[in-house]
Amino acid sequence: MHIPDGLIDLPTSFTAAAAATGGVGESLRRVRRTAQERVVPLAGLAAAFVFVLQMLNFPVVAGTSGHLLGGALAAILLGPWVGVVVVAVVVVIQALVFADGGVSALGLNVVNMALVTVLVGWVVFRAAAWILPRTATSIVAATTLASWASVVAASVAFTGEYAAGGSGGVALGTVFGAMVGVHALIGIGEGLISGLVVSAVLASRPDLVVGARVAGFRGSGRSRVSRGAVGGFVAAGVGVAVFLLAVVAPRASSSPDGLERVAADHGIAGTAVDSFAAASPLADYDVGGLGGDLRTILAGLVGLGLAFGVGAAATRVRSRRRRAAVEVPTVAEASS
Repeated sequence: MHIPDGLIDLPTSFTAAAAATGGVGESLRRVRRTAQERVVPLAGLAAAFVFVLQMLNFPVVAGTSGHLLGGALAAILLGPWVGVVVVAVVVVIQALVFADGGVSALGLNVVNMALVTVLVGWVVFRAAAWILPRTATSIVAATTLASWASVVAASVAFTGEYAAGGSGGVALGTVFGAMVGVHALIGIGEGLISGLVVSAVLASRPDLVVGARVAGFRGSGRSRVSRGAVGGFVAAGVGVAVFLLAVVAPRASSSPDGLERVAADHGIAGTAVDSFAAASPLADYDVGGLGGDLRTILAGLVGLGLAFGVGAAATRVRSRRRRAAVEVPTVAEASS
């Protein structure tokens, strides 16, 4: 659901950029104020994993594919504020390094894919988890429902943005019906993938699933764990991500995703233009000069590394300040 430049006019895009800046800034402030030390590698892992999963387009209907957005999944695993930061990091890297989504449309994509999916997904998850029994099955079911709802909500958000500043002259009702219809199907895939990921983490490390802890799931309260244990979990997660890049990514569907199909079918794709990032050597997840699947795999590995590093760094700034504040005594303390 990456919006290219030109599809939405500049005033609407700039308004979305302001909203995205405010939303991500507030999320960063909350993360840096409250995050524990172990969140740093987990945020990096989540960003890397979401980046890789977004490369794995799956077929939906004839000639259309979908991919994970990841907002609800990130929120359920790490909480909504870290979730916003994680997905925003992925969207920014995709736009600036891989020319996936426009640069002037970056605010629109952050709003839709980071803010809307995370907040809607979290609210739906909390509501479903409150109604259902406190079991692993219920947590997975709530994750599946929340992930589906987050994708549909993002498609509704795009429709609102198109109403405010869309080009192409297509009737709003047509865009709404097409976007919500195809993304309701894509959301099924998102729900299944997110449910499988949360199920796997619950089976191995339930204490690392923030949503399960908030919902009162037994076994999720164990929080005092060694740094090595978290490191082992992160290493295993990175290994799974690399496996997906090497084995699944080269075989992902090449069909246009939901937004691309709707834009092509209804005559609004012609207004889209390439961003300046199209000149990037990694544009379209391709590395020139290499053959076959190796191009996709190498581009994915670069993106995985960038997402991990930036995602971890985004949650680490305040941790350093906090340690410095603890370790450096005040004048009064030093003189006493």
